[in-house]
Amino acid sequence: MKYTGPTFRPPLEANTLLLQVTVGCAHNKCSFCTMYKDVKFHIEGMEQIEKDLKEAKAKLGSVKRIFLVNGDAFVLSARRLKAISDLIISYFPKIETITMYASIRNIRDKSDEELEMLKQARINELWIGLETGHAHTLEKLNKGYTLDEVYMHLNRLNKLNIIFNGIFMLGAGGLNQGQACGLDTAKLINECKPNLVGFTTLGLFNGSQLESWYNRGEFIPATELEILEEEKTLIENITVDSIPFFANHPTNAANISGRLPRDRKKMIDEINSLIEDVDDDFLMSYANRFGL
Repeated sequence: MKYTGPTFRPPLEANTLLLQVTVGCAHNKCSFCTMYKDVKFHIEGMEQIEKDLKEAKAKLGSVKRIFLVNGDAFVLSARRLKAISDLIISYFPKIETITMYASIRNIRDKSDEELEMLKQARINELWIGLETGHAHTLEKLNKGYTLDEVYMHLNRLNKLNIIFNGIFMLGAGGLNQGQACGLDTAKLINECKPNLVGFTTLGLFNGSQLESWYNRGEFIPATELEILEEEKTLIENITVDSIPFFANHPTNAANISGRLPRDRKKMIDEINSLIEDVDDDFLMSYANRFGL
């Protein structure tokens, strides 16, 4: 199997076949991210994709799920994605789900008819890096779309019954923005109802625009206590019934997961226990997070 440069996938896709269809990230302008800074975006050729499928077929026999890499594979045109899915199905006729990272920008660029076509081609689940439901913070993160567009295009997916998983980021608003970010992100989740939600924590990654703002005193990170309080605000205010909540990424101070509302008290108790157990110096500081 061919993989070029760093390859990332959601933790829950650890046992999923990864098939490279793009290299790098087509946007590559988010102020906090350095994942693909040294990788020039390009599209993988169909000949190589078929070669990888042949290899995977020989090794695995049959699979029910495939994750297309890299950073925002859904940037590909609907026509090309359909050609890739047709090829996948020819090798793995029992495939149930073809999934990948997607951006609101990628969804915005596809018509309802194209999205429906892709769903019928078994591209029926997307992982979307939403980061926050707080409009000002979203603007600072430079994702390439507005909060109004987030609501619009997530609701399009819901109307078409296309599953999406929301990835969010604690501490994204910086100092004194945790409560506002927590409330607005919970509102987004409640209204747009992702299949599941996963949370990482903002890092000042070397070479990022955010790091340069920090070095110039233009961005002040939230303290660890504020990040934990933001997490509690989210858990307290998410009202979607039976939604999986994962906040066990290595960048997170608290390692928690569960299902809301069932595990609400348990997860809040775990955060409160951490706050009680660690010293004040840690809580009032910002931990170094230099990479994913």
